[in-house]
Amino acid sequence: MKTVRVVVVGAGVIGFSTAVCVAEALPFCSVTVLAEKFSPDTTSDGAAGILFAAQFPDISVERQRRWFKDSFDHLRAIAQSQQSPEAGVMMSSGFIPPYWSDLVIGFRLMTDRELERFPGYKFGQAFTTVKCECSSYLPWLEKRFRKAGGKVQQRKVSSLHDLSDSYDLIINCSGLGSRTLTDDPQVYPVRGQVLKVEAPWLQHFIRDGDGKTYIYPGIHGVTVGGTRQEDDWRLEVDDGDTRSILERCSRLEPSLSRARVLSKWVGLRPGRRNPRLERELVQPRGRKVPVVHNYGHGGWGVTLAWGSALDALGLVRQCLHEMPPQAKL
Repeated sequence: MKTVRVVVVGAGVIGFSTAVCVAEALPFCSVTVLAEKFSPDTTSDGAAGILFAAQFPDISVERQRRWFKDSFDHLRAIAQSQQSPEAGVMMSSGFIPPYWSDLVIGFRLMTDRELERFPGYKFGQAFTTVKCECSSYLPWLEKRFRKAGGKVQQRKVSSLHDLSDSYDLIINCSGLGSRTLTDDPQVYPVRGQVLKVEAPWLQHFIRDGDGKTYIYPGIHGVTVGGTRQEDDWRLEVDDGDTRSILERCSRLEPSLSRARVLSKWVGLRPGRRNPRLERELVQPRGRKVPVVHNYGHGGWGVTLAWGSALDALGLVRQCLHEMPPQAKL
């Protein structure tokens, strides 16, 4: 088979996960990642990166569980390998109430003694999951992608149609950028603000029931958060949010009142009622070009990245199967 020119738009955790899956599985494809921003300047770089499953209303539970399981198994294998420090992936234990309890490790109800730490809470769960720090994981993924023959190019993409002359297949992983790139009004910003603090004495994560208050110990500090502000485009750090985060997290873990703040970060998650993971055929300038969309994961990009990337790979295979021979240059 002749070389098929594939471009992945977007260099966050969804984009690079998809690019790696395609480049490694389909060596006859020449894969390029194209984006305006790369690590450390992507939304993914600020993600807390701990695996908790979401529940999207119009996607089958079976499919969501598969995305979660594929991502969990992929990252768990890295966490238990020699590549763990470089990739920024680790196992993490803590407390939260999940509905996907059978997919994580060691799920159990918290004991009465454990609950004494959290006045006002009548029950809770404990388990072990995976934490992925994208400030390390994205460079590691890019290195893996380049090893598979992939190429990267930094530039702004104003229209997917503009890529149709240079590539045979387009994979859109542009996140919030899809609002304009695909004219998708269902995509909206969800502003998130988090802090990184120095608290090496903390070993276990804690997450409140509504998911808006959390403490996630990691390799390079402890991430505390957060906010979930829909249709808010502000990228500036809000001092009021900073105070609220520290107050709420200190109620869960009083020792945080002594922690030194290392950094503050704001990012815009690509909110959508459901992630868009499907293919379509566009015909700019008279040439039919398949497009695979993989975006709109909200605050669950790290959690679902590898699983949805494998689904996107399946859609790419379908596109290639239907592609006329003359289109493969």
